[in-house]
Amino acid sequence: MKKISSYILSILILCLSGCNFLEVVPPETMEIEDTMKDKTRAEAFLYTCYEGVTELYQQKFLRSFVNSADEYALPSAWAVNSQKHAWGMVTGGNIQWIPWDCCYKYIGRTNLFLKLLDQYTPAHSTEYDIARWKAECKFLLGFYHFFLLESYGPIPIIDHYYDSNTAKEDFPGRSHFDYCVDVICQWFDEAASVLPDVMEDSSEIGRATSSAAKALKARCLLYAASPFWNGKAPLQYKEWKNTNYTTPGYGHDLISTSYDPAKWTRASTACEEAISYALSRSGRALYSLEQAESRRSSEGLPLPDILGATDDLKKYTSLMRYLGATTETDGNKETIWGIAYYAWINWYLDWENTALPHSITTYNGSSTGGRSGVSPFLYSIEHFYTENGKLPKYDPAFAPESEWFTSAGLSRSEIIKLNDHREPRFYAWFVFDGAEYGSRISSGSPLIVNMRDPYKQGYYPSRDLNDLNVTGYLCRKFILPNLSWNSSTNSTNTRTIPFPIVRLAELYLNLAECRAALGDTEGALTNLNEVRRRAGVPELTSADLSSEMPLEEWVRNERFIELWAEGHRYFDLRRWCLAPQYLRAGVREGLNFTVQNPTFEQLNQRKQVNQPFEWNDRMYLLPVATGEKDSNPQLVQAPGY
Repeated sequence: MKKISSYILSILILCLSGCNFLEVVPPETMEIEDTMKDKTRAEAFLYTCYEGVTELYQQKFLRSFVNSADEYALPSAWAVNSQKHAWGMVTGGNIQWIPWDCCYKYIGRTNLFLKLLDQYTPAHSTEYDIARWKAECKFLLGFYHFFLLESYGPIPIIDHYYDSNTAKEDFPGRSHFDYCVDVICQWFDEAASVLPDVMEDSSEIGRATSSAAKALKARCLLYAASPFWNGKAPLQYKEWKNTNYTTPGYGHDLISTSYDPAKWTRASTACEEAISYALSRSGRALYSLEQAESRRSSEGLPLPDILGATDDLKKYTSLMRYLGATTETDGNKETIWGIAYYAWINWYLDWENTALPHSITTYNGSSTGGRSGVSPFLYSIEHFYTENGKLPKYDPAFAPESEWFTSAGLSRSEIIKLNDHREPRFYAWFVFDGAEYGSRISSGSPLIVNMRDPYKQGYYPSRDLNDLNVTGYLCRKFILPNLSWNSSTNSTNTRTIPFPIVRLAELYLNLAECRAALGDTEGALTNLNEVRRRAGVPELTSADLSSEMPLEEWVRNERFIELWAEGHRYFDLRRWCLAPQYLRAGVREGLNFTVQNPTFEQLNQRKQVNQPFEWNDRMYLLPVATGEKDSNPQLVQAPGY
């Protein structure tokens, strides 16, 4: 009798608050019949089908290809997968951790659960239990297939369980991209018709909901309408075909070669439905200033220390910090579906559970603090807005570009003009020389970052090549606003941090993109302003549209800012066919940070990040590992590999 193993769930953190629904753990090895013996065991089996979600968004995801865009750099010494992708080093023969294995592993497990559910009726389960479980499986099949689709393009659709005796000739090859989209959307539709609108029991937060299914369907259709998949892919992709596998209705073709405006209409409709459903049926809402201020008051925190800023701007900065550091049980209803992931903090600034940028002097004279490796590129710094809601280079009230790297003349003279008079999200998520990292970090006192002192946050390569900022900027997104460090115990108050897979703000931006593509300027501005207004940024009007910043650019830049470091940029640049422009060699820059004890003038100058970044059109899609391709004769490799 076949057996199921590896159901240990102790490391699975799927929900955003509490994980009670994962606490029932079946034995490591049990007979198949036992897994479906009763409701408790069947649900324990089902929960293991969710494991892949966490696996995709844990460190393997964070260090994977998704982080090889133009948002931030990492120290060369890390040499993790994201850097290798950005350096053009990945091939089918050397590719390391990839979503292919992970997703198909859990697709197989999910299909097995569905198969067993058709054979057995777990004791104490109701008709609704079984219907809900099947709907959750369809949701997961849609999610895993979509993750594959956005990474690899056309993929094999696995819609039933294949046992270990299946001949390799019987496995499917890649299906046409549009066919994959239709199948995935059908799964999401079928799931949404059964799944609950929202989890009444907080212990179940993290399980699939109808709102999450509709949101992911909308994202899938947005991708399908985008230029790369809607007639504008480079020629090598248009000529890419199957050899010995056909898709019903498409033959050997794998992608569409002509533009279809109906795809934008379909995506727009799905986005509208997802937003309406999230607001009216699922109780979702953008995290508000009132909520953030209530939270800040309860934690006794002062307003962020931003020199020269108004109290209103400081309050919105605080809001955007709490947005990424509060859970649904804290009252944050913005995340439609996500995971709670403690290590996300550690990834950004620390591998030693403190989430601090190096370095704080401890009571015994030694130093503590995190590895400050995640370093925002100057492109990020220059493409967040000014306090007037415009790009710095297009804001006539902002300092001219020739003066960006000179002192702003504030009481902390190390702050440059480029970092002054900026919007709340800039101060919420970036830290720079002279900025306050947090108001309580140094044993309850503020930490003011010093990027020139090697014994604080400055360049000091002999200390640790892994603890080496690359651009002169630090990231503080997803870091607790009340983060503190106790000098006597050398400990912090870190806690599980939510990571949104999809949140309401994204849906507004998705719909804005659809409406802009369909020529609905006012509709697109309305959606953009939902996001800007919440961030404390002046609203856009048609008068703001110009040849320098047409509507399409406003849409794309707003998305870049609001969703910064949330895993979207990699896919966005590719689906827009803009990756060759933004990811080519020579465009990733930072400050001149690789100088020890620099003067103000030495630090504050533009410099290319010294890493072998490159772009090749084969990098639009991930390659299938050579061994995987060899095991399935129906598979064709992505172009260029």
